[in-house]
Amino acid sequence: MKPPPFAYHRPSTRADVDRLLAELGDEAKVLAGGQSLIPIMNMRLAAPAHVVDINRLEDEPSAPVLADGMIRFGPLVRQAAAERWPDCPTALAEALAYTAHPAIRTRGTIVGSVAHADPAAELPALVLALNGEVRARSVEGTRTIAAEDFFLGALETALRPGEWVEEVSIRATHAAAAVEEFAQRHGDYALCGVIAVAGEDRVTLVHFGIGALAVRTTLSAPVTVDDVREALADVDMTDDLHASSAYRRHLAAVLGARAASRALA
Repeated sequence: MKPPPFAYHRPSTRADVDRLLAELGDEAKVLAGGQSLIPIMNMRLAAPAHVVDINRLEDEPSAPVLADGMIRFGPLVRQAAAERWPDCPTALAEALAYTAHPAIRTRGTIVGSVAHADPAAELPALVLALNGEVRARSVEGTRTIAAEDFFLGALETALRPGEWVEEVSIRATHAAAAVEEFAQRHGDYALCGVIAVAGEDRVTLVHFGIGALAVRTTLSAPVTVDDVREALADVDMTDDLHASSAYRRHLAAVLGARAASRALA
């Protein structure tokens, strides 16, 4: 299928993007990697009247930047570039290994995946697991939003009208971490996934693919399947044609304990 007609804009600076989004309002969508936007336009699930292509922004970094104890991803840092970055932390490397396929990671951006806020995607969950931040901007200025406050629901974020994400950052930590995931095919969205980040005697788990939001819990080591099951007892699990809620609950407990064990080891 082909997308419905739209007007195409190609700004050259971030300020130009601010201006366009202020003028065009809700009828505009930002295009970076396009690995989420273009498919949903082709399937007619979205029909923006304007597409703002930011791929020709001037002087944008193409690789992550380490500064002030944070790893910062500009709007055009591709997932493949982050994957090849020499200082890529373990949690990010493992999460990217599960993210779609190499061809998609070559075009898809870190910022784009986080801004899309798919609850079954690895990168939004990773930003939450590593206490990351999102920097949004508009003609009114910039503001920094903690990951725990940024994601509001499935494909829903705390961005205000006219705002777009200019940077995503995570803590520059090489803490022991592990990612476990189960999907029907490698590269598909997870039926259940979990990111584990270990501390001295505790481990933080972020489950994704189980509901409208990723779920973060912190457990004392060692972590068993029953510990994870109890921690998630009050969490509503998605029940759909791909997997029942009971099956997702089972996966969440088993994968959570497995990821915690690997991270703590």
